[in-house]
Amino acid sequence: MNIFRRLFKIGQAETHSAIDQLENPIRLTEQGIRDMKEDLDKSLQALAEVKAMAIRSRSESEEYQQKAQNYEHKAIQLLKKAQAGEMDSAEADRLAGEALLRKEENVKLSEGSRRDVERFDGSVQQLEGNIRTIRANIAKWENELKTLKARVKVSSATKSLNKQLAQIDSSSTVSMLERMRDKVAQEEALAESYGQIANESRSIDDEIEKALNDGPRSARTAGELEALKNRLGINKPAGEGNA
Repeated sequence: MNIFRRLFKIGQAETHSAIDQLENPIRLTEQGIRDMKEDLDKSLQALAEVKAMAIRSRSESEEYQQKAQNYEHKAIQLLKKAQAGEMDSAEADRLAGEALLRKEENVKLSEGSRRDVERFDGSVQQLEGNIRTIRANIAKWENELKTLKARVKVSSATKSLNKQLAQIDSSSTVSMLERMRDKVAQEEALAESYGQIANESRSIDDEIEKALNDGPRSARTAGELEALKNRLGINKPAGEGNA
């Protein structure tokens, strides 16, 4: 059956160690499950039809058996009528013989229908076994599909992470950090240099201002200091304070 070939394909997809080497294993498994469900529907339909034929054959067998009994009963009645003088004996024998022939025919038909019933019952058992197998396989592969999808997600995530890690070059990263550190150091030195230049400019300006302002201010301050000392008598000779 095609179902076993599909199961073999799905088994290959399951047992293959490298998922990325398969031709889309998830899609293959999903298609296999869909095919199995179609086969299940067909098997259920076939089972219903075979059961119907078995029921009909069983009914026909019973009908033929009943007809055979009726023809036997009619043959007996014909012979009794001849015995009672109600009809010609030869005619009764002829009709009774025909009735017995009909009986034999119906007995054979009943036996044939009974053999059909046995054959149909065997087919029913086989179909029911196939249906159980298909249902079990569908449940199994649906679980396998869930596992396979989870494995694919984990594998994809792991592959993506490993790819990112593999693309990281430690030497280039260190070199980049060294260049950044040198750049920062250069910027800091440049900032300090500009600061020193600015300070030097301010120092020269301060010296110029000091040179211009210190003369008069110093003289004025010295005069004020001398006047204060005179007022306090600090600058007087030692004998003058006692006179």
